[in-house]
Amino acid sequence: MYHVIGKIWFLFSLLPFRALYFLSDILYFPLYYCIRYRRKIVRKNLLNAFPEKDLKTIVEIEKKYYSFFCDYIVETIKLLSISEKNIRKRMTFEGMEEVIKETGNDKSCVLYLGHYCNWEWITSIPLHLSNSRFVFGQVYQPLQNKSFDKLFLKVRKRFNSQNIPRKSILRSITDFKQTNKQFVIGFISDQTPQGHSNHCWIDFLNQDTCVFLGTEHIACKTQSAVFYLDITRIKRGYYNCKFILLSSEPQKLPEYKLTSMYFQHLEKTIHRNPPYWLWSHNRWKRPRTVNQ
Repeated sequence: MYHVIGKIWFLFSLLPFRALYFLSDILYFPLYYCIRYRRKIVRKNLLNAFPEKDLKTIVEIEKKYYSFFCDYIVETIKLLSISEKNIRKRMTFEGMEEVIKETGNDKSCVLYLGHYCNWEWITSIPLHLSNSRFVFGQVYQPLQNKSFDKLFLKVRKRFNSQNIPRKSILRSITDFKQTNKQFVIGFISDQTPQGHSNHCWIDFLNQDTCVFLGTEHIACKTQSAVFYLDITRIKRGYYNCKFILLSSEPQKLPEYKLTSMYFQHLEKTIHRNPPYWLWSHNRWKRPRTVNQ
């Protein structure tokens, strides 16, 4: 099944962007009106996040979200064969001199980002930070579907970026240190914590929200510089990512401060242009209990 899906995915990835966006436009109608993919979750999330907006505005954001989500699908497919020249043109970075400055001080870097715009294209960072001492990577949660999991792993490592399973992150960082490697690792930290994972509760998008603390703990333990990646969609198929330094010494911050800073920045990003966040994720499914 993996080989069959992989060949189909690759063939579609060879199509020019104009053809892929045409397919995206076609996909939008059945996804939104017929299949109604997670429509109830999206509507509930938007209504709770923006109580000040009327229903007409919520529906407009909702439709734009589904249109963008279709673009995200075809853009991710394109990532399987897109050239380095093309991805450099379409995914640009700003403020990278701060990263170079911190790594020049023998620091590693932890990058906070969210499921906003096309987060898959962030894996092209190694094209802009070439250094034999660096290890570039992104932490991921393996997918249940093994075929799609292998395909996403293949796509995400195209530009020399390592895929690090969430459960293996501490062991991987230990290995990097033992081999005298600095790391620049991205953490998408806006999903719902599961089980007994380290978490706290904050106000995010007008709701009481359970959030991960793992990224903060890793940054403090490794004394890494911490950045927030603020992504903007310039136009269809073009993005800019701005590195915002949150702290050079996270270990000196009060507990939960770094996590709070991340979600404050992410909320500002979402408010700037709401349709580009992953609203179809059931983000607030975990209620706070009495003991929490």
